[in-house]
Amino acid sequence: MARSATPALQARRLARVAAHIAAHLDAPLDLERLAAVACLSPYHFHRVYRTAWRETAAGTLTRLRLGRAALELATTTRPLAMVARRAGYGSLAAFSRAFAAAYGAPPSRARTKTREVAMRIEVAEREPMRIAYLTHVGSHHSINRTFERLYAWAAPRGLIGPPAVGVAVYLDDANAKPAAELRSWAAITVPPQAQADDVVQVSELPGGRYAVLKLDGPLSQLNQAYAALFAWLEAGGGQRGEGPIVEVYFNDPHTTAPADLETEIRVPLA
Repeated sequence: MARSATPALQARRLARVAAHIAAHLDAPLDLERLAAVACLSPYHFHRVYRTAWRETAAGTLTRLRLGRAALELATTTRPLAMVARRAGYGSLAAFSRAFAAAYGAPPSRARTKTREVAMRIEVAEREPMRIAYLTHVGSHHSINRTFERLYAWAAPRGLIGPPAVGVAVYLDDANAKPAAELRSWAAITVPPQAQADDVVQVSELPGGRYAVLKLDGPLSQLNQAYAALFAWLEAGGGQRGEGPIVEVYFNDPHTTAPADLETEIRVPLA
């Protein structure tokens, strides 16, 4: 990319690539193809992408494919061989090695419904958060596509990494609407001077009293975590109040192993 390229132009180019990768996980995505999506030479694309994401485009593709595989293992009965093929692996052995390296456990353990999940539940006050966000419409499980576009905007502006955290805001109840119609926000916390532009909106999430579940481990365990949290609420832990459910991600998924991720689920209380 030319030195005169603005952060906004760089963000738009990287956002196109991020959206393309997330939407074409089953397609062959070589460097030349992705560079063409970004309207850059392969050399400049590789350099700019790695600088912004702290991983290569091939690394992004592998991470997203393995993330999808982990979700499939946790929520479906799809045969292991099919999950491995969809993740881009020609053999179960290669898939198992890659999955274990990323998730700290073999695929068979991810499929075990009774596996132990490291989580804690409490009632706590949380402060307001100023966020920049993109609106996502569709299944909550597919919000990672919109997060990739958001990080493409945030990275060249120096907004990724502490003290910033990722935030998902679920505006609709997944039990009340078809998955294709669900609205949510893929967001990142931003400093007071951050303003909306032609890519993102900026808003203030109110603070308040929440039932908070703290999850240590891969996001594929979120379904199990939600089941535990709602069971805790129904058993007398608290009465759910108005407002959206919020997930807060304390690590950068581009540089943090899934097993080391730290996440909070926040459900507002009355």
